[in-house]
Parts: sequence; structure tokens; C-alpha cells
Amino acid sequence: MGVYENTIGTLLIGVFFNTFLYGLVVYQFAAYYRTKFNDRPIIKYMVLFLFILDTFHSASAIYMAWAYTVTNYDNPAALAVAQWPYAFTPIGTVIAALVTQLYLGYRIWRLSSSKLLYAVVVLLAVTPFVLGMVCAIKAWIINVLSELPSLTPLVIAWLTTQVAADMFVTGTLIILLTRSRTGFRKTDTIINRLIRGAIQTGLFASIFAVSDLITFITLPTTNLYGMFAIPIGRIYTNTLLDTLLSREELKVHIDGPYDMGPPNGPIGWASAETAQFTTVQSFGIPTQLRVVQETCDQSSFDSDGKATELAQDSGKNALCN
Repeated sequence: MGVYENTIGTLLIGVFFNTFLYGLVVYQFAAYYRTKFNDRPIIKYMVLFLFILDTFHSASAIYMAWAYTVTNYDNPAALAVAQWPYAFTPIGTVIAALVTQLYLGYRIWRLSSSKLLYAVVVLLAVTPFVLGMVCAIKAWIINVLSELPSLTPLVIAWLTTQVAADMFVTGTLIILLTRSRTGFRKTDTIINRLIRGAIQTGLFASIFAVSDLITFITLPTTNLYGMFAIPIGRIYTNTLLDTLLSREELKVHIDGPYDMGPPNGPIGWASAETAQFTTVQSFGIPTQLRVVQETCDQSSFDSDGKATELAQDSGKNALCN
């Protein structure tokens, strides 16, 4: 493999893949606002902020590719200098990771009512954020690609703690959701979908973070690590928006008659007519409905976030607006 393949070639792959992921972010952003969820303003501002961040980072990555391949087409020495979007990549990544992890930590708190778990998530999310910012500032000061390996200890600490935060959030969500299963078909279908979403949230970002770390340590003189580093921020935004948009899909499972028990169980299927005035507490499944409430996060629930009643009107549940 030649010099340009190891440097500009791998970097361009990262830019191309990042641009593809940004296209998905644009689609998800439009779908979120088109669906008109009744989310609190802070959630809407969070989505808008991440979209602006991703737009700026993706545009800066394209500018970096242009600077290397067009502006400095006949100047190979330019490849030795880190363009400013290079140093901005850790900043965009840690900001997107922090916002996503804090939001998911909030979900964990609402599901578990454990302030301790939320405090652990906040600590795990803030630590890689600080380390990533330090890496970015030092990379900006160094500004020479061949000297970036001097940041290896910091990069190891940053990416290791970031993966640890992702794994803790994912594992905690999976445990909480798994414990919410009851055997009721409809609630279990929803919970299984949430578990898949939780796995996706941590898995893809962790794969790219670990790949970035390995290539940075083993191949520091190439830009191969940039191929994995540039798209990580988009992966966080994609998984977060997918989590928010999945509520519309889950609403389809919620609508209609509610499955109050196994087909052959003592309760069986409850029709819309017989279940019209049945509360969740009377069937002893408040946890499952609270999971659904945390998924929907809609105004159809009490302001304190505690689900109290499964209301059905003409065969329709009112779990989500």
C-alpha cells in the first residue's frame, strides 16, 4: 500500500462514511419534527443541537478532504499538517457522546428511580468528555500529524472510558428492561424492541471507538484511525434519534386490545370493551407500563412521569399521543 493510500486514502473513507451517516441524521431529524412528538422543549432543543453539531462537523470534514486533495493537490507536504477539522473531531465526538449518554442516563433514572445509577452514568459520561477535550486541545497545539502519537496515553484513557460508559449504560438498560418482562405478549414485544435499541446504542459506537484506539496505537504514522474517529459522533446521534423515533413504531404495538396474559393462562385475552376501565395496578404490571411510558415520553402521562392508568377508548390505548 502506497503513501497516499495510508494517509489521504483512509481519511477519505472516513469522510465518505461520515457523510453517509450524516445523510441518515438529516432524514431522522426531518422525521422527528414531522412526527410532532409531544416532547418537552429540552428534548427538542437537544435534537436540534445535535443536528447543528453534526452539520458543522460533517461540513468541516468535507472541507478537510477538499484542503488535502484539491487545494494542496500538488503539495504533498501539506499531509504532514493537521487541518483544524482534524483536531475538532474529538470535540464533536465527545459532545455528541456526552449528550447521548446523559439522555440515556436520564432514562435509566426514570426506569429505576435510582439516583445512584444516574450519578454513576453522569460520572462515566463526563470523564471521557474531559479527556477528549484535553486531547483535542493538545492536538490543536501540536498541529503536526507525526507528533500526534505523543498523545497516546491520553487517547487510551479517553476512548477506554468512553467505551466503559457505553457498556455500562447499555448493560444497565438491558438489565432493567429484562426484569420488566412478564410473559404478556404485547408488553414483551415492546420491551424486546427496547432491548435491541439499547444494544445498538452502545455496540456500534464501541466498535468504532475500539477500532480507533487499536489503529491509533498500532499504526500511528497513518490516518487509518481517522477513518474510525470521524464518524463516531454521527453514530451517537443516529442511535439517539433512532431511540426517539422508535416510539412511533412501538405505538402501533400499543394501539388496540391489550394482551393481559398468555393465551392459555387464567386471564387470557382482554377485549377492548372489558378492559376499558381496567387499571394497570389491578393486574400488577406497573413496571411494564412504566417502561412503555419511558419509551413514549409523551404528554399522555402524568407530569411526574409515573404511569397510573391504561385507558382504552373504542379499542385504542392512550399510552402515546
